Amino acid sequence: MTGASSGIGRATVHALRETGWEVIGVARRADRLEELAQETGADAFAADLTRQEDVAALAAYTSEAPLHALVHVAGGALGSDRVEDGDPDGWLRMYEMNTVSAQRLVRALLPQLRATSAREKTHADTLFVTSTAAQVAYPGGAGYNAAKAGEAMLVHALRQELVGEPIRVIEIAPGMVRTEEFSLTRLGDRAAADAVYEGVDHPLTAGDIADVIAYSVNAPGHVNLDLVTVRPVAQAAQHLVHRGSLAARD
Repeated sequence: MTGASSGIGRATVHALRETGWEVIGVARRADRLEELAQETGADAFAADLTRQEDVAALAAYTSEAPLHALVHVAGGALGSDRVEDGDPDGWLRMYEMNTVSAQRLVRALLPQLRATSAREKTHADTLFVTSTAAQVAYPGGAGYNAAKAGEAMLVHALRQELVGEPIRVIEIAPGMVRTEEFSLTRLGDRAAADAVYEGVDHPLTAGDIADVIAYSVNAPGHVNLDLVTVRPVAQAAQHLVHRGSLAARD
């Protein structure tokens, strides 16, 4: 599984290991992966998924044992530019991080998933963590909206292309999730990152999304969760977040 060095990815490694999965954690930061391996017993493979040579090396590594699932969490947002003053290089980077990386992984690993499914006469899984940003645009989000919408369209097309095969294609689309790095990486400022969640009664945690991922891949093989949108109760829509305590009306 990808994005394993922090946030949702790291929490998912823990959740999958706790439910009996053998996991290869993939991320760029080898030191973080080594810590994770010591904590969980997961295997680790350092790779930048925007580099084809790294993806090819990963495919060679995973071919050493049967591959049952691809869980793709890696991605991210950069900046909050308006369309009129957006940085094309940053937007291209987000597209590579979110959409193209997903395509690289499918192209490299789908043959292994098919081989495992045929040999063991069982299903295989592909699971992609997109975002509610793929569903609803918002000011300052267009670059990330476009990148995540591109990834979501890839997922939808893949499900149709694989119809008739015992390979599940699952999309998890989180709303507001408070992690240690996502908003900080996007905004580049701790105060601005903290303000995103200020006053919100229980934004989701990485562990909340990890639990949904683990449920999805542990569900009976004939059950496919095509799209699961997950938000905190305080967030009714992408643009509508209640700040303050939740309380029933009189």
